[in-house]
Amino acid sequence: MGLTGVSATTTAYAAYDSTAKTSAKAAAEKKEPEQTSGAVYEKTPSDSKDKAPYSINKQSAEQRAAIVKQMKADQETRQNQLVDIVNKMLGQQAQKFTEANDDFWSTLAKGGFSVDAAAKKQAQEAISEDGYYGVKQTSQRIFDFASALAGDDVEKMKDMQAAFEKGFKQATKSWGRDLPDISNQTRDAVNELFQGYYDSKNVITETD
Repeated sequence: MGLTGVSATTTAYAAYDSTAKTSAKAAAEKKEPEQTSGAVYEKTPSDSKDKAPYSINKQSAEQRAAIVKQMKADQETRQNQLVDIVNKMLGQQAQKFTEANDDFWSTLAKGGFSVDAAAKKQAQEAISEDGYYGVKQTSQRIFDFASALAGDDVEKMKDMQAAFEKGFKQATKSWGRDLPDISNQTRDAVNELFQGYYDSKNVITETD
């Protein structure tokens, strides 16, 4: 999944969220909830103050187990998506860093390739402080993607932070050697964003 994939994934989630809300509203307007062979969420009447908001607890053990299984699978899928996007994004960042380095162009020149000054300049701008592949923008995109997948849920955000670290290790492995310093700076920036989120929730996190 490249950066285009990030946009596509985000758009897909937005469309899914909109569809889900529309379906939920339509279901609420019906007098009787639709029944399916699987697990069913039933909204209780608004005047039932003493009842649970959903009737999951009234479903069979098999239906409840199916709900738990589905939720676990969904969480795993979301974590894997973040691992993949971090792997690809940091790999692309490292490539841009390499392209902006004089050694890269010297190697191309020795191999008989023409050195494109315009391309080198573009790469240097891309990894600059305010560039698309710079520390600030790259770390923010990664954190925003993690937040979109986890929602405002501290425990899920912790899972996403672990997924980010896994993605960083995969990116290092794919690169074949230690990632450039810019990638390590991005890693620190991402973890600072996670810590800022925890601080806003008054969450105490363990440090190594």
